[in-house]
Amino acid sequence: MAEKPVYLDHNATTPVDPRVLEFMLPYFTEHFGNASSRSHPYGLEAAHAVEFAREQIASLIGAEAKEIIFTSGATESVNLAMKGVFETYASKGNHIILLETEHKAVMDTASTLEKKGAAVTILKPESNGMIQPDLLEAAIRPDTILIAAMYANNETGVIQPVQAISAIARKNGVLFFTDATQAVGKIPVQVEQDGIDLMAFSAHKMYGPKGVGALYVRRKQPRVKLTAQLDGGGHERGLRSGTLNVPGIVGFGKAAEICKQEMAADTKRLAKLRDKLEHAFLQMEEVQVNGDTNHRLPHVTNITFRYIEGDGLMLGFNQKVAVSSGSACSSALTEPSHVLIAMGLTADQAKSTLRFSLGRYTKEQEIDFAIKAISDTVMKLREISPLWEMYKEGMDLDQFNWPG
Repeated sequence: MAEKPVYLDHNATTPVDPRVLEFMLPYFTEHFGNASSRSHPYGLEAAHAVEFAREQIASLIGAEAKEIIFTSGATESVNLAMKGVFETYASKGNHIILLETEHKAVMDTASTLEKKGAAVTILKPESNGMIQPDLLEAAIRPDTILIAAMYANNETGVIQPVQAISAIARKNGVLFFTDATQAVGKIPVQVEQDGIDLMAFSAHKMYGPKGVGALYVRRKQPRVKLTAQLDGGGHERGLRSGTLNVPGIVGFGKAAEICKQEMAADTKRLAKLRDKLEHAFLQMEEVQVNGDTNHRLPHVTNITFRYIEGDGLMLGFNQKVAVSSGSACSSALTEPSHVLIAMGLTADQAKSTLRFSLGRYTKEQEIDFAIKAISDTVMKLREISPLWEMYKEGMDLDQFNWPG
């Protein structure tokens, strides 16, 4: 069997930590009870395991255990948060504000709510990917009920000024929801300090299993109320019915515990490797890093290699290095990244861009290998690229009038 490519796509998903898997395994066989069947030891055992995991996850983000609602993943959490607020606070208003660089889960949920009568304002970020708080505050109306702003972007790693956003929301009596799927477990996220009212996140982005996520729902100052989106049984404080995924939840809890213990060390090591990768590519001509480099996740870099036909870039090394050209949820689409377009890149530039996201098991020799494989591919593609030839001849391609 051929050797697997170097994996640098941890923002798409992470491998399950062996310690997490070991902790989960007994809950598939030996401790298989239904956490809602508390009339006998099997169910009680499962229920206790779920509550312990709830405490582990709450501890990671500085929340109370009762504020953690388990879901099937971040997408469900996003839907529950946004649709739940829209329905519950309909008497107050119907206006929702979000950023143009949000994940498709947020954007598409907002589109669905528009069809149900929501008024949605989408704010454009600066070229560095960050939103100006003044612009956000100016968009608030008397009927605004929710601000949705991603904590850290999945494509660029850019971290939004969360505390400034939450302060504006609080001052204006608006709820603040953040999709923190890429941030939780990677950087310190503290819901009280950050002023977050609702927060979606997922286990498989932090070395836990797929198919399990959580929604943080603030219980006081203010107490956030939601309308359930799934009916039947009244599980999870009546907010999310359905038999709980006990093995997944147990794994989620263990993953959270490990992240809390090892986050600082992982951050330091991965930032060093990320910077090495970035520095090597920046030695080449016409290469740029997208997004604010002072406010971003430690393991992510988003790099454009200009004057290359984008379709060939990934094909040149995809058997050697696994990276992404955008979000995992939309990588099958041919259109350019909506995040990069919102930041001012052209469609051609966006299509010639790669997202590198390192992880807990990334080794320095893998970074060295990726640097060579991708650099070689870029150089080969430029040798046969008419765009590169025109650029070297001094033509301003941004101003060039293409025929047709």
